[in-house]
Amino acid sequence: MITSLRKRRLQDDGPGKPYERRLETTAQLEELSVLSRNDLVERCALPRGNPGYVETECLLYFVRRTRVDNSDSYFDRLYGLLMKRVLKRLPKAESAGGRAESFNVGEIRDKMFERFVTLVAEDHRVYSEKLDFYEIRFESALAGSRKDAERKVWREDNRRTSLSYDDESGDLSKEVEEAAGECDPFDVARKSSTNYRLRLDPAIDTLPPEQRRIVEMVRLGIPIDSNETFAVTISKTLDRSEKTIRTHRNLAFRAIERFTKDGDDR
Repeated sequence: MITSLRKRRLQDDGPGKPYERRLETTAQLEELSVLSRNDLVERCALPRGNPGYVETECLLYFVRRTRVDNSDSYFDRLYGLLMKRVLKRLPKAESAGGRAESFNVGEIRDKMFERFVTLVAEDHRVYSEKLDFYEIRFESALAGSRKDAERKVWREDNRRTSLSYDDESGDLSKEVEEAAGECDPFDVARKSSTNYRLRLDPAIDTLPPEQRRIVEMVRLGIPIDSNETFAVTISKTLDRSEKTIRTHRNLAFRAIERFTKDGDDR
């Protein structure tokens, strides 16, 4: 039994008919729904062009269904395949020659990715109608997400002030770091909340693998970068630039903030 979508179309006199998947999407879902979990994961891993290729709308459906399957490993396998597809569809944050990152495009890419990860995390807790259109036209939904991200980046560019760095360490200034740390998931005051502590680990588990590794290293007190030659840092360990690490850390912190805020004690 394929679960129906819940979101309804808007009409002048109120909510209209529920969203409906394309016929070809429904047909493939019915075909796939009889497979075992392992067989389904193997089918979803097939590349585009393969006769057994699973459309992204269908892959998303099964990721969302793991909410009631109570299997973290099953979710992780399907979620990983979905994220690989999403990353391939995001705008490339490089110049034509592949040498230099475009700052604006990089920001748009990060916002799109953060938005989608947040939607999936929210839906994994409680059904979210915000993902329903992705099951109808995934590419169109992602294109809409890009337009939203472009508008946000444009607005931020117009009010952005230059970032300042510490002359000695080369790190971002204290003011900038404090702004990023406003949603620090490991803040002592927040950790005193029992409800928050219970939600923190599940929130971290919803993050993409790289963000999860970064967050766990931050949790252990490992610095992002250091002027000391032999110091253990996140940047060295993951072989990524300091800027990239900070970007992913901030994305992760904001995603955790959204995941946990509804459960905070008040």
